Amino acid sequence: METELKLSLNETDLPRLLGHPLLTQTGATQQLLNTYFDTPELDLQKRSMAVRERLAGDQWLLTVKTAGRSQNGLSRRQEWEAPTTPGALQFDTLVDDTALATELMAMRPRLKALFCTDFERQRWLLSHADAQIEVALDQGRIHVPDTDRQETLLELELELLSGPESALMALADVLRQTPQGPVGLTPSDASKAQRGMALWQRA
Repeated sequence: METELKLSLNETDLPRLLGHPLLTQTGATQQLLNTYFDTPELDLQKRSMAVRERLAGDQWLLTVKTAGRSQNGLSRRQEWEAPTTPGALQFDTLVDDTALATELMAMRPRLKALFCTDFERQRWLLSHADAQIEVALDQGRIHVPDTDRQETLLELELELLSGPESALMALADVLRQTPQGPVGLTPSDASKAQRGMALWQRA
């Protein structure tokens, strides 16, 4: 179960955020290239699910995310992720929900790549309000291959690793205040997959 708080921000606020006392140490940086799949009938979208292949460094990962709840930027959903071979989409060895794995394997022949999210992720691990939280700053773009459809991606994700859920909001409030002035961090309920799908559907 993944619990995270997604926050959008403006590029003009980025220097102030990176100058925050909690983020003074340089975070670990990684390039992430992601491709999302669905059927021509958009069966996954209808179930508010996402299937993603990710290239992280030299490792390929397959991810399945189920429908979750998202309110004021805070989302909770089930997620499975494991190393994969590109294009294999081997759901039967990834998903431990037998019924769901069977459905995805039946769907597999009709899945096609729809859109991509390519970004650099900078990460920090913070202890705050009796919780362990991963802070991830994502900067890049969402795009539809072989078209000119693209948009900028700039968001901050706070993922709860352990501790009370309330710590996510508490940390967000702290990150909004810096010695250089306030940072506009706005809760967002739109996932990267939802934004990519909207871009793909745009005429």
